[in-house]
Amino acid sequence: MPVNSLIDIRKASQMLGVDITTLRYWDKSGKLKAQRTAGGHRRYLLSDIQALQGVEVESSGEPDNGNVVAVYARVSSHEQKQKGDLDRQKGRLLEYCIKNKYEIKHIFEEVGSGMSDTRSKLNRLCDIAEKREISKLVVEHKDRLTRFNYRLYERYFKSHGVEVIHIEETLPKSYEAELVEDIMSLVASSSSKIYGKRSAENRRKNKIQNKRSVS
Repeated sequence: MPVNSLIDIRKASQMLGVDITTLRYWDKSGKLKAQRTAGGHRRYLLSDIQALQGVEVESSGEPDNGNVVAVYARVSSHEQKQKGDLDRQKGRLLEYCIKNKYEIKHIFEEVGSGMSDTRSKLNRLCDIAEKREISKLVVEHKDRLTRFNYRLYERYFKSHGVEVIHIEETLPKSYEAELVEDIMSLVASSSSKIYGKRSAENRRKNKIQNKRSVS
């Protein structure tokens, strides 16, 4: 079984020789964090289990098959994260990967605008793509990766041997509301810059006029 496979809580319990209650406690305490599916079920990375067992896992840094993936989940605001939107989105992605028997190597969760190109997790994704650590990138919808220029990103990842998979074609209504917020934020930011430049220019002109008046 690949070291980055996800296993259920019963299998993890058997491998570690502890009961399920202990695993739940370890999850809450951070000793052994579980990933949650959309249905709320715990799943554990085999590599994390082996690390607790003291098993050394060797990694060549290169995918050994075509199913090594990174999962990327994103919401625009911390309010959405607090509501559980980010966790549910990640859960749906994990269920998709489990169903398709993908080997999950990286799981990225990010809070940030889809129009921003300075997202730290997105930049990290680009780094691992360049190193060819993955063969697939799984997102829920195209706009989770980027609001605009999706084909440019898709072409970039493809040039490094990474296929971008979006598991949903239809944009949920909650994401449409996000888009409106992002556009309003962009307009506000642009307006602020324009007015800022005008204000600076007016101050400069007033300063020149004052000097002329004094002279």
